[in-house]
Amino acid sequence: MKTKDKVLDLFLHSNGKNLSGEFLAQQCNVSRSAIWKAINILRQDGCIIQGSPKVGYVFANSDYFSKEVFLYHLQTGFPELFSESLPYVECFSDIDSTNAYAKGLLAKYSTLRLANGELSKEGKKIHNSVYLAESQSSGRGRLGRSFFSPKKTGVYFSMISVPKGGVTHSAIFTTLAAVAVCKSLESLCKIQPKIKWINDIFAGGKKICGILTEGITNFETGLIESLVIGIGINIYNPQEQIPENLWEIAGSIKEAGGNDCVSRCALAAEVVGWLIKLSNTDEDEILSEYKKYSFLIGKEVTVYPIIDDEKSSYSAKVLDIDNQASLVVQLQDGSVKTLSSGEVTLKSSCLV
Repeated sequence: MKTKDKVLDLFLHSNGKNLSGEFLAQQCNVSRSAIWKAINILRQDGCIIQGSPKVGYVFANSDYFSKEVFLYHLQTGFPELFSESLPYVECFSDIDSTNAYAKGLLAKYSTLRLANGELSKEGKKIHNSVYLAESQSSGRGRLGRSFFSPKKTGVYFSMISVPKGGVTHSAIFTTLAAVAVCKSLESLCKIQPKIKWINDIFAGGKKICGILTEGITNFETGLIESLVIGIGINIYNPQEQIPENLWEIAGSIKEAGGNDCVSRCALAAEVVGWLIKLSNTDEDEILSEYKKYSFLIGKEVTVYPIIDDEKSSYSAKVLDIDNQASLVVQLQDGSVKTLSSGEVTLKSSCLV
């Protein structure tokens, strides 16, 4: 571990107390000059560290974005999950797409699980690994759409999962991710999020989070062997940067009246912690939680079997979400359909 990373770790565990240069030098087993250089490097990276020769140094930047800060929040927030080891993490200032990057990594690995079902050496590294970014130049959404990802205004990350036995129920991972995001927004941001089937999170009447789950197929077995779960959450929206076509659609934690001062690393860590925790939860329990957060049940919607095709659309009432995470709707003639794909929109502009 580099000296700057050791210094950062000491600050993270200091509970806001001042740390003297002498103390830092002793703990890191380096000279005071090396500590001064390490602190300057952290400051150049955007970390706010205040201090003076007599008082010492204090870490004053709650939203410093780094792998070390993310892992700190992950371990302290979910000690029961990470008492022995932490997942592999990479952190980027800017990237084209965290999902694309994660999929590129998976393409390099040939065997993620052994014949007995245990993770291979490569699988142990990549399973539950996380890829964070401060911004994305080509953020991706569902159905080939883009996800606007400006710098320092949101949380953008992807996690790789290599489930034992492969993926037999792909939709459950999207519902799991939606529940993980909702629980995190409730606990850290103090808002009441709602889910629009199947993967959009709303608050304050607007979309504040998108989820994109992509499966990777093993060509030898024909099974979906691994998944990339991509999540983007808007903490606040800089009006001057948002494309005009998103003004009425894209919301944020701030607009919804939530705590927009929450650390981006803390929020990402909370979601990842819940993702891993829920992955060991019974599917029926996950779907029950998902239905509680859904705001479509009982509502009149327009169904688009073919996305953006007005001619194929029809009106229906949402009756339920079944145990496959499919949407059960009743048509105007009284017949019932179960939707496993497609898109729906509310007839009313009032979403929540």
